[in-house]
Parts: sequence; structure tokens; C-alpha cells
Amino acid sequence: MDQVTFIAAALSLLATPGPTNTLLATSGAETGLCRSLPLLGAELGGYLLAILLLRALIGPLMAANPNFAMALHGAVVVYLLYLAFALWRRGARQINAGGAITFPRVFVTTLLNPKAIIFSFTLLPKRGDIGELAPWLSMLSLQIVTVGLGWILLGHMLRGRFREPGFAHVGYRISALILVGLAGMIGGHSLSLA
Repeated sequence: MDQVTFIAAALSLLATPGPTNTLLATSGAETGLCRSLPLLGAELGGYLLAILLLRALIGPLMAANPNFAMALHGAVVVYLLYLAFALWRRGARQINAGGAITFPRVFVTTLLNPKAIIFSFTLLPKRGDIGELAPWLSMLSLQIVTVGLGWILLGHMLRGRFREPGFAHVGYRISALILVGLAGMIGGHSLSLA
């Protein structure tokens, strides 16, 4: 994959509403821009650690057993559908209930984010040690921080409206539908590999 395609694909994936983006926007709406900025470090750290662990531990398993890749895709689909269901049912109540979005919560949510699997095994070069991946990870890191800041700014700009139950409800339902669509794409890709 060339760099332009990589940047476009990574940006579109990062911009897709998901669990981390939802937390960042929520924090922007609840606590404002300045207090939410440290969460970008949690997001970046979560993604980079997930990518490195996936490539070091899961990659060899996938190479040795192709069925493992299908099972992994299946697990991601189930996780995305679970998140979509949770956003659909409880999203509006969670935003109205308040509660601080913490650094550890964003870190763990990002560490478990299925987007890291897509970065690790689809977008980043298949082969290469950490030195060869460094330019790609640098580009990705810049995109992660930029898009994350965009989600925080979106939440901050919608601060007044985001607390309205009807507005939050619609926003979370749209996010849930997008996650279902992403689950369908991953599931379809997994079936085409079978």
C-alpha cells in the first residue's frame, strides 16, 4: 500500500465513530477542550501498544493457522455488534449521567478497539521490524492525534446541545448504525477469505 492510500484509509477509519471517539467527544462536551487534551495521549498510547502487541503475538498465530484469522475477525464482529447495541440502548443515559472520562478509561478502550486490528493486519505493511514500521507508525500517530482532537472539538462545539437527551440519543444511534455497518464489512471480508 502506498503512503497516500495508507493516509486516506487510516483517516477514514479513525474518523468513523466508535468507542474511543465517543469517549473523546463526550469528554469535550462534558469538561471542555483543555481538560480533554490529555486524553489524546491515552488514545495514542492505547493504539500503539495494541498494534505492537497484535503484530508480535497475534500475527505469528495467524500465519501458522489461517482459521485463527477468521476467528479473530468473528470476534471483532461480535465486539462491534455488542458496542453498537450498548450505544443504541444506553448511550443517551450515559451522557446525561455525566461521570468523568478518565485517562485510563480512554487507554483501555483504545487498547481493545477493533480498529487496532485493522491497522495491524490490513493497513500497515505486512512485514517489517519496528524500525521499518517507524515511518508508518509516525504517520499514523499524527493522524490519531489530529482526528482525536477533532472529536474533542466536536464535543466541545456541541457542548450545550450534547446534553439535551434527544440530541444525544440521535447521535448515539447514528454511531451504533455505523458500527453495525463496520461489523458487516469486516464480516463480509472474513467470509470472502473462507
